[in-house]
Amino acid sequence: MPAQISSEDQQLSTKIAERLKRDEAGLVAAVVQQFDSKEVLMLGWMDDEALRRTLRSGRVTFFSRSRQEYWRKGDTSGHIQMVKAVALDCDGDALLISVDQHGPACHTGTRSCFDGRALPAFVEPVFVEPVA
Repeated sequence: MPAQISSEDQQLSTKIAERLKRDEAGLVAAVVQQFDSKEVLMLGWMDDEALRRTLRSGRVTFFSRSRQEYWRKGDTSGHIQMVKAVALDCDGDALLISVDQHGPACHTGTRSCFDGRALPAFVEPVFVEPVA
């Protein structure tokens, strides 16, 4: 006989779900950060189910906006993310997932998806003479 699963185990905790502010697609941004170095590794998207799976399994699960399916980081590549902590930002519309990253985090093979290709910090101001 299969084990009985409580409704609490099948859904994200109401206390957490009530605090989330989702976009039109029901998703929140999930910033993934290496727990010890604080290096930002990647950005993914989660709905309630992806967050529930992440919290229950201890491995990060995202929702793919392009494929419209769940994917657990590392299932294909072996580059898993072991969850150390999950925090909700002050607005409730973003998560910070602290992980122990095993291998590269980015699908390109780099440690981080933010590999140093920085945008200019600011653009030189353009002054326009007022029209008299």
